Parts: sequence; structure tokens; C-alpha cells
Amino acid sequence: MQEFDYDLVIVGGNVVGTTLACALKGSGLKILLVEAQGQSQSLDKSQAYAFSVLSSEIYEQIGVWKEIYSKAGSFREIRLSDGDYPRFVQFDRAELNREHLGYVVEHSVILNALYRHLEPNNQLTWANQTEVLQVERNDQYCLTTLKEQGQLKLIKSRLVVGADGAKSPVRKQAGITTRGWKYWQSCITFTIRHQLARDDIAFEMFSATGPMGILPLPGKRYQIVWTNPHDLAQSLLLLDENEFLAKFQEHTDNLLGKLEIVSSPRLFPVQLLQSNSYSLERLALIGDAAHCCHPVGGQGLNLGIKDAAALAQVLKAAHAQGEDIGQLKVLKRYENWRKKENMVILGFTDLLNRIFSTDSPPVVWLRRLGLELMSNIQPLKLFTLKLMTGLKGKQPQLT
Repeated sequence: MQEFDYDLVIVGGNVVGTTLACALKGSGLKILLVEAQGQSQSLDKSQAYAFSVLSSEIYEQIGVWKEIYSKAGSFREIRLSDGDYPRFVQFDRAELNREHLGYVVEHSVILNALYRHLEPNNQLTWANQTEVLQVERNDQYCLTTLKEQGQLKLIKSRLVVGADGAKSPVRKQAGITTRGWKYWQSCITFTIRHQLARDDIAFEMFSATGPMGILPLPGKRYQIVWTNPHDLAQSLLLLDENEFLAKFQEHTDNLLGKLEIVSSPRLFPVQLLQSNSYSLERLALIGDAAHCCHPVGGQGLNLGIKDAAALAQVLKAAHAQGEDIGQLKVLKRYENWRKKENMVILGFTDLLNRIFSTDSPPVVWLRRLGLELMSNIQPLKLFTLKLMTGLKGKQPQLT
């Protein structure tokens, strides 16, 4: 009989990897969670994420949503607009019969709640500030070589899960190829404080230079994700704070009134990436290790959270039935579930970005016709809203 150090090793202790560990709590599976940084470094990230209705339901099932919700922003309305076109598409919570259409949650709030949920946990071991040097796989087990405080360790497990980001060393070592491209754009993200009476509206504003997401946070704040061509984005970052804010106000036509910047703008490039496989024998990929999409619509992290929940559901069911969780036939259930669904979202965000990031007159005419149709054809509007909120496709069941 095989002796294993752990049932599975999760490489990557950020939001998606830690979500998987939380979703597997109480499953009886023995888990090693490996993270290159320490917990304090992982928490020290001034970023907020659009959080879908589905992600909130997944976290409700895990048992962490109540804590996160108390510190989250929320929106009951989404307004989708196109440049100077006077009409916009308005999505309202009543169309889904929900309290909210989505949430905005800061990185540290999510991770802190997940960390607390994992303690105490006799089935989980943390390996912080630990580097994964190599993952070797065969039909029977995985051997993972770790470097922890200068010491090498060899870990034997049934399964290794790569949750180690878009540049995933786990994916590369396994020889899994990817498809996709880097966009001609970069995103500038920052936080502002406003003085509007309402703070429950999320805005998705399109222009020829790219989309902009404006997402409400607690304390009269908005998280901004502003997409521009690389050169323009770089030039905006070189402006002083007052000049930058003036450019933002001009771009948004003073939509948000008097503002102040509360977190400095930072820039990140964007890409579309889809792994050709999400699973091999004794290996699975989740989150950005498996796929990346344009941030328009705020889908990225939500896809990874659903990946983690779906994989947890598959692994728990297989373990309960006495199956080997590292076998490819088990892991293919996860891949067959998530790969096609993710492809739909990757295609949806890519199409949105391309058709709205241009001033070509025929394209402008067509997309504005599309906005009118969406406003007036309820089934089309409801389909789009369910896609945006994560409510299309198979829903994970963790309890």
C-alpha cells in the first residue's frame, strides 16, 4: 500500500489556492499548501476585486462570506455606457430578484477571512516562504521538491494542484502549452474617494481607448480599473496627482463629482490565456495558472474561485467513493466542467474589449445598436446579466 505525506499539494497560497484549501476543509484529505511568500507579504496588496453573486454563494457554502460581506462594497445597479452616446444599459437587482448584483472586496479582506477559516485544521499544513523546485509525476504518485529555509524537502502526494499564477512554474514544468495573446493595452488601477449620495452603482464605461470599471468600496470609495493603450497608460502614470485626477475627471465627464485619490495608480499589462489542458495524471491547474482574461467585466478572480469550488466538489466526491483523487479520469471531470465554461467568458470579455475599444464608424454603429437591443430585449439582457454575475453554467455544490 502506498504511503503518502499528503493527499494533495496546493502550489500557491493566494486567494484561489487558499479557497481550494478552505473548500476541502472537513473532507478528510490531508493537504500541504505551499506559498513562496509569507502570509504578511501575501496580505500586503492594495487591490480590490469585483466579486460576483456566484462567488459570494461559494464563500457562503465554505463559511467565510459573512465576515467578508461586512467589509465589502456592494452594488444594486450596473450601468453600461459607450463614450458620448446618451443612452446606457441599466441592469437592476430586481431582474435577478437578488439583494445585490455584485460586490467589491479588498484583497486583504478576502485572504484574512480564508486564513482564519483554515485555523485550526489538523488536515492542513502551511509551507510559507517555500519554493517549489520540481514536480515529478508517475501513474502512482507525485514527488514535489521544496526548498524551505535553505533546506530541501521531498513530498510524496497523490495530486499536485497548480494555483501559482499566469506564469505558473507548475504548468511549465508539466509541459502544458497555452493559447492566447497579450493585448495592446495596460490597465491602471487606483482608489478614489467621492462625495456622491449613492454608492451602490457599478459603472462599466467604454471609449475608443478601452473600457473602464468603476466599482464601489465601503467608505465612499471607488476602485477604478482604467484600460488604455500601453503608451497612453504610461504617460498617465507620469502625471502628478492633480493632473492625473483632471484627466480622469475629463474622461468620465465628472460623473463622480469632487474626488480625491486614496491609493496611488499602478499599472499592469493584460492578456488572454487558455491552457490547452487543465489536468494531467496527478496534476490540475486552477485560476490564472489555467486561464487569464481581460479585466473588462471583472471576471478574472471569479473564474478562479469557481475553478477552486468545482475542483473541490470533484475531489470530495471521488474521495468519498474511494477513488484515487490523482487519477486522470477523476481530474477530467473537473476539466470537462470548467474549461468550456471559461472559454465562453474569455471569448465574451475579448469580444467586449475589441468592439468597444475602437472608433471605427461601422463598429460604433453596430455596438450601439447592440446596446439598444440589449436594453429592449429582456431575454438577451437577462442572459448577459447572468453571464456577468456567474449564474450561467453548472453551479458548485460544496455542502
